[in-house]
Amino acid sequence: MTGICWRLLAVFSLILFLGALVAPPLLGSQEAADAARFPASLPSGASNLPPSRFSPPIVPVWIPPPSLPPRPYPGAPVSTVFQQLVRSAGIIFSGRVIFIGHDTSSSGPGSSSNAVTFQVEQAMRGAAAGRSLTIHEWAGLWASGERYRVGDRLLLFLYAPGKLGLTSPVAGDIGRFALNSRGMILIDARQVQILAADPILGGRTVVPYRDFMLAVRRLQPRGVSEP
Repeated sequence: MTGICWRLLAVFSLILFLGALVAPPLLGSQEAADAARFPASLPSGASNLPPSRFSPPIVPVWIPPPSLPPRPYPGAPVSTVFQQLVRSAGIIFSGRVIFIGHDTSSSGPGSSSNAVTFQVEQAMRGAAAGRSLTIHEWAGLWASGERYRVGDRLLLFLYAPGKLGLTSPVAGDIGRFALNSRGMILIDARQVQILAADPILGGRTVVPYRDFMLAVRRLQPRGVSEP
């Protein structure tokens, strides 16, 4: 009985010995397989992590910028708000405010309008230089901030008077430009944007009257004569 036990123990020891000899090559094969599955370019220690733990590489994608409109150049046709301003005006002139009154006569434009008289200095359309010109505006414009003061020097683009004899600047404040003491036309920030596409006035905030009128003449509809 004792001999049988010794034989079994010897066989078991032999099996353990053979297993120890075979295990290293098998582990080496497993490491090689892992190396194939997880390339050496991955960070150290990452080869034992499952592939799902790695995010795919971020590849930058070039997105082309939006196409820009061509820049205007002298002589090019300009279709802008300024063009509509010029062509919609029935009266274009510069002058000084010399009188402001309220219309109360029933035979006039009506009791809900104000009268503003200008001494015209320069005239382009619907006025005469050196003469006075009285316009009538709906009183509601004054309530909304469209007002004049005696002594103001302005360049105005006005609609042609309607059936009631009333008028107003084209496009509100866009059709109204202030003048300084030297007769230079002042262009505010909003008007600068409107005039940005014009090859003569674009980007300017102070413009001589001659340059401004040159820009206006370029956009006048055919058949409109100057005084």
